[in-house]
Amino acid sequence: MTALAVFAAPLALDAQQEDDGLRAVSINGVTLDGVAYDSVTITADTALRITTEGGTGYTCDRRLLSQSSPHFGRNGALTEREFEMAKTAWSYFETFFQPETGLVNAVGNFPSTTLWDTASYISALVAAYELCVIDKREFNRRATQLLNTLRNLPLYRGEAPNKVYNAATGAMVDYANEPGEIGMSANDIGRLLVWLQIMKERHPYLANSVDNVPMRWNFCNLINEDGRMFGSFTQSNGDTRYVQEGRLGYEEYAAKGFALWGFDVDRAMAPQPLEYTMIYDVRVPYDGRDPRVFRSQNYVLTEGYILDGLEMGWDMPDDRTNDGMVASNGWRAEFAQRIYLVQQRRFEQTGIITARSEHQVEGSPYFVYDSIFANGYAWNTLDPTGEYQPDRAAVSAKAAVGLWALWDTDYTDLLFETVADLSQPDRGFFEGLYENGNGYIPLQTANNNGVILAALLYKVQGPILQRVNQNT
Repeated sequence: MTALAVFAAPLALDAQQEDDGLRAVSINGVTLDGVAYDSVTITADTALRITTEGGTGYTCDRRLLSQSSPHFGRNGALTEREFEMAKTAWSYFETFFQPETGLVNAVGNFPSTTLWDTASYISALVAAYELCVIDKREFNRRATQLLNTLRNLPLYRGEAPNKVYNAATGAMVDYANEPGEIGMSANDIGRLLVWLQIMKERHPYLANSVDNVPMRWNFCNLINEDGRMFGSFTQSNGDTRYVQEGRLGYEEYAAKGFALWGFDVDRAMAPQPLEYTMIYDVRVPYDGRDPRVFRSQNYVLTEGYILDGLEMGWDMPDDRTNDGMVASNGWRAEFAQRIYLVQQRRFEQTGIITARSEHQVEGSPYFVYDSIFANGYAWNTLDPTGEYQPDRAAVSAKAAVGLWALWDTDYTDLLFETVADLSQPDRGFFEGLYENGNGYIPLQTANNNGVILAALLYKVQGPILQRVNQNT
């Protein structure tokens, strides 16, 4: 009878030549005639030829209690190509790391950052460790330095973090990176709170350090009595003005960050006021507050929905089941499905590959909201002043990979192939690919690369907030 040997990956080979001329090779991890052996040694008096097939080329053995449990979208270990993508995305955080503060630049060489972008750095750090891109020593070195900096950041008017900081020094600055206190962003703080919670759930030994970051902040003006979120800005006369912050998509996601830390933000987490618009036979939800009255645009974008899915599985903040196949915040999952579907329908109807989100652009206006719907129009690309910028519409790399992770379809396969190689060695992924044929956006950012790493981690482990620590 011929014996059938199946070599399990990874193989450990130990080849040697004995004094009597026999050649031998020992192979660890073998199944022979259906029986698993720790090691098998093969000897012969002639040259041995060993061939293998079917190996993945990449293995990673980080394990949490709920790792690899079934979840929406893509499931399974990274392929070798996907692992290379993870290493490329992480390279951004090596190249643009600030050694004095432990912060990372939000955009390329410009030494400025926000709490949103810092949360994206934590996202990258957690994912890079879990995917075996970096080891535990590197994770600990970066995490402890970053938490120390966050713990000691100067605060806007002594309340909570400023909107922008100099990444190299940790000083409060304006958007031109000049010294100044310009206000607080509830959305940015909410995103950071999500990732601080993720960090202490996964790494309980960091919990005290994590807790000491927000414990310094005064939340009284950030969350009001009826559960709404407020940001602030400095007026021309130097006074602080507090304004309700957040619109459908982002508001509920950021509110979950506050809820994870025990705040009552039920009103901010609710979808109302809510309206719908029909685009390609999909009822697309949008915020019902009139921007002409409230002076805040209602952009419908992909990012708020995919962040909620990747990080929390569209679950309620108090859901500790770690069930990746049930979205306990059901309307969020349903709205995310509509946001995905309308973009697929646009491609089917027009041939335009579509994955829309906010993103940086080179030159003025530097940043656009590349919306599915805004200001009464579908596929409306606007800069922060509300100016129409159609030539800046793009396939967002982070949106494409995020949709690919959360929906396992032919269309998301196409999205993945559109952006999977849109990168530069040692600098990470470019922001995206222009819809008008003008090539790629020649900028790399912390947010883009952090979300891409989170999407790759989601494929392996499911929702990233895994409630495994009962003592936090």
